[in-house]
Amino acid sequence: MKRSLSEDWLAVCLGLFVFALSLATFFGVDALGWSVTTSVWTKPGTILAPASRTYAYLSGIVSLIVTYLFLLAVMLAGAWALRLNLARFAKGFTVVFAISYLSWIIGSWAYVAATPDKRASLHIGWSLNLTNEAGYIVALIMGLLVGNLFPIMAARMKEAIRPELYIKTAIVILGGFLGVTAAEQLGLATSIMFDGLCAIVVAYLIYWALVYYVARRFFRFSREWAAPLASGISICGVSAAIATGSAIRARPVVPVMVSSLVVIFAVIELVALPFMAQAMLGHEPMVAGAWMGLAVKTDGAAVTSGAVAESLLRAKALADYGVQYKPGWIMGVATTIKVFIDTFIGIWAFILAWVWSAKIDPKPGTRIKAVEIWERFPKFVLGYLITFAVILAVGLLTPTLVPKAKAAMAQANGFRGIFFVMTFFTIGVVSDFRKLWQEGIGKLALVYVLCLFGFIVWIGLAISWVFFHGIMPPTV
Repeated sequence: MKRSLSEDWLAVCLGLFVFALSLATFFGVDALGWSVTTSVWTKPGTILAPASRTYAYLSGIVSLIVTYLFLLAVMLAGAWALRLNLARFAKGFTVVFAISYLSWIIGSWAYVAATPDKRASLHIGWSLNLTNEAGYIVALIMGLLVGNLFPIMAARMKEAIRPELYIKTAIVILGGFLGVTAAEQLGLATSIMFDGLCAIVVAYLIYWALVYYVARRFFRFSREWAAPLASGISICGVSAAIATGSAIRARPVVPVMVSSLVVIFAVIELVALPFMAQAMLGHEPMVAGAWMGLAVKTDGAAVTSGAVAESLLRAKALADYGVQYKPGWIMGVATTIKVFIDTFIGIWAFILAWVWSAKIDPKPGTRIKAVEIWERFPKFVLGYLITFAVILAVGLLTPTLVPKAKAAMAQANGFRGIFFVMTFFTIGVVSDFRKLWQEGIGKLALVYVLCLFGFIVWIGLAISWVFFHGIMPPTV
C-alpha cells in the first residue's frame, strides 16, 4: 500500500501554499483578499469583513463562507494525502472551524478585546484589554467542554482533531510575518535568534538531566519510562516524547501516556503563565516571550501562549506607560525559541538512539545511521525557515517592496490566526481528563507536577532573564 504523507510534510505543503498565494500581491494579483477578517466589535453587523478593499463588495458572511470553503478544500486535499476518511474529515472539520471561529468572534467582543486607545472610538468605558486573541482562550474552553462533557461528539470529530497539523501549518505561515518584522529591525531580530539558540541549549542541558534523575532516583521509573518523560516535560512535549520513545524503542503506550500528560499540563500552562508574565514582567516583555517558549510544552501551547502574553503585555504597556509595542515581537521570541527546540529534537533523538543501542540495550548487528537524524527532524521547521528567509530577503534586497510584503503577509497572517484558534479548540478536545486517569496516569502526573512547577518553569524564567533582560521590542 502506498505510504501516506506525514503531518509534518503536509504542514509544510499547506503553509507554503497559503504563503505562495499571498505573494501574488507582488504581481498585482489580490489572491487572498476575499478571506475573512474579524474586527473588535460592539455591534454584530461590524464583526466580519473581507481582508482587502478589492473585495469590499462581499459581505462579511459571504467572506466567511468563502474562507471556510477554501480551507475545507485545502484540508480535504491534505486529508486525502494522509489517507483519512474524507467524508468524516469534512464533517469534523466543519464543526472544528465553526466552533473555533465562533470563539474568535466572542473573543473579539469590545468589552473583552478592546485596548485603552480604542475604547473611545468604540464608545465603551471599560474592557479587559485582551485584544481579539482572547478568542484563543474561548476556543480552549469550548474544546475542554466538548472533550470532557460530550465524548460522543468528540469521537465523531476525531478525523479533524489534529492540533499538531494546525499549529505546524500556522507556524510555517508565521515565518513570513516574522520575516517582515525582521527586515525592518534586522539588528534586534539577529540578537533574538542568537540569544534564543543559546537559551534552548542551556535549557536542554539542565532540564532533561534533572527530570530524568528525579524520575529514576525518587520515583523508581525504568529507563523506558524516564527518558520519554524527561523529554516530554523538559523539551517539546508531544513531539519530543514520541521521538524519544521511538529512539529508545519503548512500548507504544509509553509515549502515548506521556503525550497525554503533556497536552493536559500545556492547557494549564497556557492559561496561567501569560497572566503571570503580565503581572511579573511588565517591564521585560521579551523576557516574557522567551519564558513562554522555554516553559510551555507543545508547539501549539507555546506559540499561542506567546500570542496571549503579547496581547496582555502590549495592553498593559499602553495603559500603564503609554507605550505601544509593535505586534509580533513578543510572540516572535516564543516562536523562535520553540523552533530552535524543535530543530534540536532530531539531534537529541539521534543521541538517545545511539546511547540506547550502543550502551544500554545493545543488539548484535545493530548500527545507528546518520539518516535517522533526518527522519526525526521536524520538517515543518523547514517551511518556517523558507517563508522567513524569502520575505527577509525581499525586504533586505528590495526595500521598496516592503509595503507589498506587509500587505501580503497580513493576508496570510489571517489564515495563521484561524489555524491558531483551531489549534486551541482541538487541544481542548483531546484533553480527556477522566480517560487518562483511568489508564493509571496518576504517578506520572505527580512527577510532571513536581518537575514542571518545582523547577522547570522557574529555571526557564531565569534563563529567559539572563538572555533577554533589557531587550525591548520596537514601538509604534
